[in-house]
Amino acid sequence: MGERAVNGREVAVQAVPTLLAGDQFVLNSLLREAIAAEAGDRVALREIVLGWPVDPFGPVAEVKEAAGTEEKMLGVLDGIEIVVTEMAPMTRRVIAASEALRLIVVCRGGPVNVNLEAATVRGIPVCYSPARNAAATAEYTIGLLLAAMRRIAEGHKDLLAGVWRGDLYAYDVAGIELEGKTAGLVGFGAVGSRVARVLRAFGTEVLVADPYVDPEAVTREGATLVTLDELLPRAEILSLHARLTPETRHLIDREAIARLPDGAVLVNAARGGLLDQEALFDALDAGKLRAAALDVYDPEPPEAGSRVFTTPNLVISPHLAGASRETAERAATIAAAEVGRYLRGEPLRFVANPAAVTTG
Repeated sequence: MGERAVNGREVAVQAVPTLLAGDQFVLNSLLREAIAAEAGDRVALREIVLGWPVDPFGPVAEVKEAAGTEEKMLGVLDGIEIVVTEMAPMTRRVIAASEALRLIVVCRGGPVNVNLEAATVRGIPVCYSPARNAAATAEYTIGLLLAAMRRIAEGHKDLLAGVWRGDLYAYDVAGIELEGKTAGLVGFGAVGSRVARVLRAFGTEVLVADPYVDPEAVTREGATLVTLDELLPRAEILSLHARLTPETRHLIDREAIARLPDGAVLVNAARGGLLDQEALFDALDAGKLRAAALDVYDPEPPEAGSRVFTTPNLVISPHLAGASRETAERAATIAAAEVGRYLRGEPLRFVANPAAVTTG
C-alpha cells in the first residue's frame, strides 16, 4: 500500500499486483531490488522461478525461446496487472486468461517469448530491454576471435590432456595477430559498434556492412561503411552482428564464404541462422578458412553427431556471449524503469508493440 497527494492530503493507493517470473540468470532478487528502487511499496509482488538456463529454453505453443509451461503461468496470473520476466511463455492462451493484465516487461533484447499480436489486441504494451548484453557480447566476441586466431583453446585442451604443444610455435601453424588485419563486421548495432572500437585499438582496419546504420556512427568509431559485396573479399576477419530475420537467414552462405580471402577467420556470436554451418565446416575442412569460432548454432544446441564437434580449427562455446552478471543486473534495472514509468503514468520507453499503447 502506497500513498499519493490528492487535494493537499495523503490518500492510500492500492498496491499493483505484479508477478516476477525470474530464472537462474535474471534472479527474482535482482528484479525485486530494482523494482523497489523504482516503485517502493506501490507493487504487491508474487514470485515464481523458472528453470532456465539449467533447463533449456525452446518453443512453447506459438512463441519461441521460452522456458516453463503455460500451465505454470496460468496458475499464478489471477489478478496480476504487471508481469516482469525474461523467459516465461506469454502465449495467446496465457494472455487471454489473464483478465487483469495491463503490462508485460521482458528482461531481454527482444520479446520472443511473448505473442505480440495477442497482447496488442488486448491493448497490453510489451516492453523489452535493449542492449542489456551489448558489452558482454562484444567482449566475448573479441575473446572468441583471439582464441581462434592464436589457437588458445587448442593449446589449453591439449595441455590438460598432458600434451605440450611446442609445435604450435612453428611458423606454418603459428597464430596470427589482429594488428594490421582488415576486419569486416556484418551489422553495426550496440554490439558491432563496441567490437569495432576494440578492434581499432588493436590496430585493425574495420569495414562495416549494414544498410540500416547511420554512416556518421560508423565514422565515429574509425570504421568504413561499405556494401557486403565490397566487404567480403577484403575481410581477413569476418564477425557477424546482424539480427536474424527471413532476409538475413544464411546471409553468410557458401558463396559468401568463397569470396573471403584465403585464410580468413570467421566469428559468430549473434544468431546461428545467419550462417550456413555446413558451408563453414566444408571451408574449414578444405583449409579455405584458417579458423572459426561459434557461440551460436542452427539448430541450438547442436545435435549429436553434428560436424561442429569434429571440424578442425573451430572454437565452440554454448551460447555464453551475453552471460555476465552485469547483463542480468542491467536487464533488471531496465525492466524496473519501465514498471516505474507505468506506475507514474509516464510514456513507456522500450515498447515492442506501440499500437497497444493506443489500443489500451
